[in-house]
Amino acid sequence: MTLNKAPLSLPQLQNLIKRDPVSYKDEFQQQYRHYLSNLELFRLKPNRYNETFEELVRFIAQVSHCYPDVVEEFPNHLKSLLSDHSTVIDQKMRMAFCRSLMMLRKKNIVDIVDLFQVFFRLLKCQDKQLRKTLLIYFITDVKNANANRRNNQVNTALQSFMYKMLEDNHAIVMKTAVDVMVSLYNKNIWNDARTVNAIAQACFSKITKVVATALRFFCGKDEGAPASSESESEEEQTAKQVLFGMRVAKKTKRRQQRVDRAMRKIKRGKNKKKQVAFNFSALHLIHDPQGFAEKLFRQLEKSTDGFEVKVLLMNFVSRLIGIHQLILLNFYPFLLRFLQPHQRDVTKILQYAAQAAHEMVPPESIEPLLKTLANNFITDRNAGEVMAVGLNAAREICSRCPLAMPEDLLSDLVLYKNHRDKSVKLAAHSLILLFRDVNPEMLHKKFRGKPGAETEPRKALTFGESDAKNYIPGADILPDEEAAAASGDKPDDEKWESCSDEDDDSSGEWIDISHSDEEAEKDGTLQPNANVNPEERREKAAQVSQMRIFTQEDLKKLKQFEIQKQIGATTSKGKRKSVEVSFDDDEDEAKISGLVSLKSIEMVHKKRRHDKESRLATVMAGREGREEFNKKPKKKCDGASLSNKEKRKFKSFMMIKHKVQLKHKRSFRDKQIALRDALVKQKKMKH
Repeated sequence: MTLNKAPLSLPQLQNLIKRDPVSYKDEFQQQYRHYLSNLELFRLKPNRYNETFEELVRFIAQVSHCYPDVVEEFPNHLKSLLSDHSTVIDQKMRMAFCRSLMMLRKKNIVDIVDLFQVFFRLLKCQDKQLRKTLLIYFITDVKNANANRRNNQVNTALQSFMYKMLEDNHAIVMKTAVDVMVSLYNKNIWNDARTVNAIAQACFSKITKVVATALRFFCGKDEGAPASSESESEEEQTAKQVLFGMRVAKKTKRRQQRVDRAMRKIKRGKNKKKQVAFNFSALHLIHDPQGFAEKLFRQLEKSTDGFEVKVLLMNFVSRLIGIHQLILLNFYPFLLRFLQPHQRDVTKILQYAAQAAHEMVPPESIEPLLKTLANNFITDRNAGEVMAVGLNAAREICSRCPLAMPEDLLSDLVLYKNHRDKSVKLAAHSLILLFRDVNPEMLHKKFRGKPGAETEPRKALTFGESDAKNYIPGADILPDEEAAAASGDKPDDEKWESCSDEDDDSSGEWIDISHSDEEAEKDGTLQPNANVNPEERREKAAQVSQMRIFTQEDLKKLKQFEIQKQIGATTSKGKRKSVEVSFDDDEDEAKISGLVSLKSIEMVHKKRRHDKESRLATVMAGREGREEFNKKPKKKCDGASLSNKEKRKFKSFMMIKHKVQLKHKRSFRDKQIALRDALVKQKKMKH
């Protein structure tokens, strides 16, 4: 029996080595010597593409874990080639060397820090595809290193290396370092204060792209996050392109199924909501927020960047002031120059002005903002939408710093309650409702509303004063569990037995039966006893708050009761309105974080024009039950075809172009002849 001595190709040898490394060690050493000889040749002319050398590098990287003692210097060869000849190596060769090092890193042959140092030097090359590949690899490799458990040793070494890269003078290196740290923070891998403060220091970079990336991280717009390789390669088709391709191509069942799948995919993409990448805890991890905000504001004043970067800086500074309750008095006069109705993104600037207001700011610093709003926005020379936006912004500012509103200005603004524009009217009414709750004494008596039995007189707080309570407001409407247990209430069956005829008086009088709290809850009316003293109600609320564990249902009831006290007032006839309050489990992110929502500023109560989908839905709803009135094609019988006139409607324009061009307006003489012929024809038909 003769053995097959045919030479093996590299893929075949690679497969055999992975199955039995010991038996094919000599063949591998032979290929490794071949690799060393090609390495010397490649170093002489590194700018030339060598296909044989590329195949040998990939082959050795694939089977390097089988012979670690033989390929001990192989990673150092690749690192030296990339470090010494990074700019002159052929693009394909450079990508092959990088992928081989990635494979060695996956087999734990190369240290991650040394590999990152080599790859960050390659970012300076003019190779866009290589930069995209390396950016995705940086994030993926750190994520895999922390997959099973948090590797603090690797994280500390890599974080120190990333901070050094932030001090590099090259723009792409700094931008990549910031992108990596932002992505790893959003993936909850590097979510510590050290990473957040490193990203915060990137806000003071001289490179605009680096500053914008860091600001978007803190402001919640992660537009520059690296996408996956699959999403980069596949371009999402629009519905118009899909339908146009189906219209031109031949209509078959297979093509129709393909179009239906594409349309379903596009529809799912539209319905999928984009997740907000903003992490609120990052703003709390900044060291020395007061000094950082002052330094950032000085940069904002001297900034010569575009308006988009200035808007991001204003947003970041306002968030720091509002969340940490900082005192930065020069920020409010800086915003005054932008408070004009014709200003670009003026609603966002109004949002930032409201975010920067809080109770610890002196009212004299915010009062010019309100006066500027009144002079530039809330005037009759502007449109109704502009006035409504100004009133909404004034309401948001006053909700955070109510002492900033002067009494004479408030008396003028509330008069817009009777404005002809509905949006202005409702915005002024919301301002009245705010001051009814915060400081009713500033309003005129006719705007204070009728106080109910449940509402307590509110005391206006002075500057720096806080209203701390030792109970949960409204807790007196809930029963005390220990008090109910101590009273020894009987079950419902025993209560009915106690009301029987045997125990009843023989006087025949009516018996007063008090409804329980459960019956009141079923009716949706959680009302305390109006005859109870407010001091006793507060004592009962404090007792219930201390002795009871509140559930989510209890908190919803308390919230419903507070809203009923505010909007469930009595009508002119003394009857109580029935108020239905709906609660969402997922509260708005702006309410949770304490920030101002842009919707609250742009909330203009005006009926917008229906879009195409809503109009089509209205039309289809009106056709229901009217099938007999639908217009049907005029046919002599069921088997008959359409007329030539009907067929012409479905033909393409190029087919009937010659007929359309012949049509022209008839002259007066032609009309006379046609009328004469018609009259003659009618006369003949009568005979």
